[in-house]
Amino acid sequence: MRPPTIRDVADRAGVSKSLVSLVLRGSEQVRPEKREAVTRAMEELGYRPNAAARSLSEQRTRTVGVLLNDLRNPWFVDLLDGLNSLLHDNGLHMLMADTRLNRRIGQDVTGPFLDLRADGLVVIGTLPDPAALGAIAERIPVVVAGAREPVLPGVDMVANDDEQGARLVTEHLIGLGHRRIAHIAGYGAVGELRRRSFEATMRAHGLAGVVEVSDMTEEGGYRTTVRLLSRPDRPTAVFAVNDIASVGVLSAAEELGLRVPRDLSVVGYDNTRIASLRHVWLTTVDSANHEVGRRAARCLLDRFEGGGGAGRVQLAAPTLEVRGTTGAPPPTD
Repeated sequence: MRPPTIRDVADRAGVSKSLVSLVLRGSEQVRPEKREAVTRAMEELGYRPNAAARSLSEQRTRTVGVLLNDLRNPWFVDLLDGLNSLLHDNGLHMLMADTRLNRRIGQDVTGPFLDLRADGLVVIGTLPDPAALGAIAERIPVVVAGAREPVLPGVDMVANDDEQGARLVTEHLIGLGHRRIAHIAGYGAVGELRRRSFEATMRAHGLAGVVEVSDMTEEGGYRTTVRLLSRPDRPTAVFAVNDIASVGVLSAAEELGLRVPRDLSVVGYDNTRIASLRHVWLTTVDSANHEVGRRAARCLLDRFEGGGGAGRVQLAAPTLEVRGTTGAPPPTD
């Protein structure tokens, strides 16, 4: 049996083919009763629009490229959920790629999206080669989500307020009574913003924090913590740049015979699913990733409707999720 066509839908609904096309495009020119008749006819016939033909007629593929800097990082999950929910509501579909895999095989990270004629691109996280976005941003709308670089003309940027988030962590630890606080910092603009805010907040309280830079991985958090806890004036609290690094902090503390939070308080950043696991139960910053994803989708939709213009920066407000890894410093401090 042949699949139903747009002509079959029109005949069943008692309308013209052109009116069915208007309904499929979401036109507001169609009266509600006609729209309902067409929708009912499509459901009864099991009609599915021909995506290829629709793309040709609209000069759009209704797809959005999503470029991740490392699909293994769990903080992407909520951001992708927020992004996809709004894109889906507007009839758009995501095509995802992982730059880590593309780099491994020497493939261009952005070219495939142009080859597939994606309508726009959302870049999630800090890319190792941000300059690669310049060329594609001249051809299709681009939004950067969850990162603070690169700054390109006409490219919108949506992220959480990293400075505020780091300030929340540092104030929390100082408020608990900690004075020897270490920060395991990360790379790029996000890592720099969190580090500077940590240092500024410590100075405002007359304290000097210790900063060690790591690669933002679990292993990096582990190695850095071993060094920190080997100091004669070892810290009583560690603020890690992300939740993954915090897991390494917890492992190092356990191996060295320290109990969290009695001997060492630990705070992460991003509020990933890992942080809420019962045996981890990590105090962390909720970086509002779902909201960041929705705002990134909104920026892209606005670009589709309104064309060009200067790039905008939107910051979502983070919150501190206090769980079981922070407490008062040891009495001997």
